[in-house]
Amino acid sequence: MPEENGDGRGSGAGPQNLITLAELDAIPVDKLTGVGDKKSKGLAKAEVHSLFDLLTFYPRRYLDRTKERRIDEMTEDEEASVLVTVVKSTSRRIRGGKVMVNITVTDGNSNLALTFFNQAWRERQLSAGREAMIFGKIKYFRGQRQMANPVVDLVGDKTGKIIPVYPQSEKSKLQSWDIAGFVAETLRRTLPPKGRGLQDPLPMWILDEHDFINREAALRGIHAPDSMGEAMAARKRLVFDELFRMQLALVLRKRMLEATEVGLEHLVDGPLIARFREALPFPLTGAQTRTIDEIFVDLARPIPMHRLLQGDVGSGKTLVAVAAMLASVDGGHQAALMAPTEVLAEQHFSGIRALLGDLHVPDPSNLMGERPLKVELLSNRTSTADRRRILSELLLGQVDIMIGTHALIEDKVRFDSLGVVVIDEQHRFGVEQRAALRDKTDGELIPDVLVMTATPIPRTAAMTVYGDLDVSVLDELPPGRTPIVTRWVQAPGSLDESGSLDGADELESMWQEIRSEIANGRQAYVVCPLIDESEKLEVASAEETFDRLRAVELEGLRVGLLHGRMHSNDKDETMTRFRDQKLDVLVATTVIEVGVDVPNSTVMVILDADRFGIAQLHQLRGRVGRGEHASTCWLVAEATTPDGESRLEALVASTDGFELAEVDLDLRGEGTILGERQKGRNDLKLASLRRDRTVVADARRAAIELIDSDPGLANSPDLMSELGLFLDETEAEFLMKG
Repeated sequence: MPEENGDGRGSGAGPQNLITLAELDAIPVDKLTGVGDKKSKGLAKAEVHSLFDLLTFYPRRYLDRTKERRIDEMTEDEEASVLVTVVKSTSRRIRGGKVMVNITVTDGNSNLALTFFNQAWRERQLSAGREAMIFGKIKYFRGQRQMANPVVDLVGDKTGKIIPVYPQSEKSKLQSWDIAGFVAETLRRTLPPKGRGLQDPLPMWILDEHDFINREAALRGIHAPDSMGEAMAARKRLVFDELFRMQLALVLRKRMLEATEVGLEHLVDGPLIARFREALPFPLTGAQTRTIDEIFVDLARPIPMHRLLQGDVGSGKTLVAVAAMLASVDGGHQAALMAPTEVLAEQHFSGIRALLGDLHVPDPSNLMGERPLKVELLSNRTSTADRRRILSELLLGQVDIMIGTHALIEDKVRFDSLGVVVIDEQHRFGVEQRAALRDKTDGELIPDVLVMTATPIPRTAAMTVYGDLDVSVLDELPPGRTPIVTRWVQAPGSLDESGSLDGADELESMWQEIRSEIANGRQAYVVCPLIDESEKLEVASAEETFDRLRAVELEGLRVGLLHGRMHSNDKDETMTRFRDQKLDVLVATTVIEVGVDVPNSTVMVILDADRFGIAQLHQLRGRVGRGEHASTCWLVAEATTPDGESRLEALVASTDGFELAEVDLDLRGEGTILGERQKGRNDLKLASLRRDRTVVADARRAAIELIDSDPGLANSPDLMSELGLFLDETEAEFLMKG
């Protein structure tokens, strides 16, 4: 059994001769009997290189032969799976030179027809006598049940009650029974009675608290269960392992940064902050007040702040960031704000300079003893002369708040005393870029870092993606933000019974309402997913749409065009004309997604909206509803999939970014979110942030409890060693040296 320390918070390390995951990871999979060169290459294509990779190549589902369906029990339009044997396979050429494969299968009593379009290899895969598990939707054709393009799992001649079905692909040329055989051989060599046994580094108190089985039982149960209950118990344990390792790495990083870095103790009740709050023409929201207080607690400590500020579109993140930067300036230091685009950097510069225009800072060299607080902008559009002046003043400490794009991390940019760093839309910057900005000062004290995102993500995902940061959430909109009504308009499709384009009348009504809104003095955006026409994607392009709208739907109105390929001066001119109300409509790509703020714009049309994700649609929609007038967002789309329809319906039903983030996670999965972690190998092979929301929180609590009782995991060397499998070299070196 796992050993314990005196306080019951032991490492869980058992006898030293047990096999570790690191040892399994060091053994190439081709060392197994039966894995020849051909199958070894197939395993490599499935990213299985070692015995560890093989044991964590989990079944995607199970064939429970105690609950088999019969073909004659299936009803039309029902999605179902059934174990069948192939009777015969044929193929023939159809129109366009494509191939249609027809397979007849039987469950021993009834037959089922399978049809595959343009998948000629299915005839070889499903030869007569082959046993397979078929999953798909039942349809009737000429009185016979059939499935078109079903999911096929070849399971071989297996006789057990519960048969694991492994992921298969034509690319790897491996079948489920190949994987099952390799896994069985690995388990035989690893686990008793033939093997040494597998080390289980999980502390005993965690095993007891959550009623987990040990790791050996879990790996047996996930790959060769005697019952579905055993498979579920195995999954419960292995899911926790994955999430626990991830949380350990994040919490360790957070604790080690706190222990090894020394930061500035900022003045959080200084005169600048007081005058700034007094001068605001509106009260702070409760969420803004709470968040500023959380940040000020961090800033007052000698430990550098690492905090994420998460807020929905229009929740007032910039004002919170300004308060943090003023705390730095109040103490005689400087602040920097880095934005991902020139448009957003320029907007921050204009807005922040207006907010702070009347504030002054002490200056002994000035006869008056003070000077105006200085805000500067640095981007690729800054002239050579201005750049030279700004860099000189920055190094002398004469620039208080520096706003810019990636230009801020160029080698020549140096601060006199950088105290607070704000990173806007942080997911657009890599870890190295954030670190480079933080290191832009020669002082030994580490600046405080506040990263912001206007893309709300679910709480469980935040714990996983940003688990090494403290998180503040702005979950309240300031007064005066008008609600945005969102409508979904079907894109014109096929001819209806009257011979008209289906959806055309609804679309014409939309353009009429937009004309009416513009006649009342308002402005509109029309967003397109592409710049040019594309033969591969039948979606609207900005340039084609611009030409058509000026000639047809919006003839006579002042229509402008904005996209990323335009020269920066042309983009500036177009955006300025739109802000100054010299344009009625702006046709644009997603270049307007972040930061564009024109309060007079009350209408947005998003063409081919089904091509965008929920988060991006929500961001785009946030460009309207920023003034006193009611606003509308039109989603023009022909949803061709259930997920596409669900996305659009969610946008129509809610303007709450956090609620939409949960919907997005359910629909899209965590792959995109986890892509922001920038860690080493992916450890989430079994766990899901959607299905396992509660386990994420359990793993987080356990990680914090263990590390707080055993800093640096000094008493848990086996667990610490195991973490090294899932970190990149830089992260591993940092954590291991602690």
